[in-house]
Amino acid sequence: MRALIQRVLEAKVVVDEKTTGEIQHGLLIFLGISKEDHLEIGKKLIDKILKYRIFDDEQGKMGWNVSQAQGSILLVSQFTLMAKTQKGLRPDFGDAMPPQDAKVLYEELVQYAQTQNIAVETGIFGADMKVHLINDGPVTFNLEITN
Repeated sequence: MRALIQRVLEAKVVVDEKTTGEIQHGLLIFLGISKEDHLEIGKKLIDKILKYRIFDDEQGKMGWNVSQAQGSILLVSQFTLMAKTQKGLRPDFGDAMPPQDAKVLYEELVQYAQTQNIAVETGIFGADMKVHLINDGPVTFNLEITN
């Protein structure tokens, strides 16, 4: 499972000209799910993201996690993160979990994140989403958890 996380001043997801999820200060999380992933791997990744210290503390160093920084998260499914890009000129999505299974796991991870004492907003799984953000820094990290 892969997550591309961005520290943001604000972010929102728009589907069919309607905002489906919106945060101010916090983390925009793009989540890619592979065929091999399961709920326990996802929970480990969510836990790592929520504990990951990438917000400025009182000394101006990256010492606080999103909760300590009083931020929120916007969790967006993005199967393209699972693309193999080493060969050829077209991405290979063969490692991505099939959509019907990935949707179930994504929704379970959203529910899990919502139990972690942080405000959670989302996109719509499988929708054509327009993601608007103001990256803070810019600060962007690629996190991965495997079996």
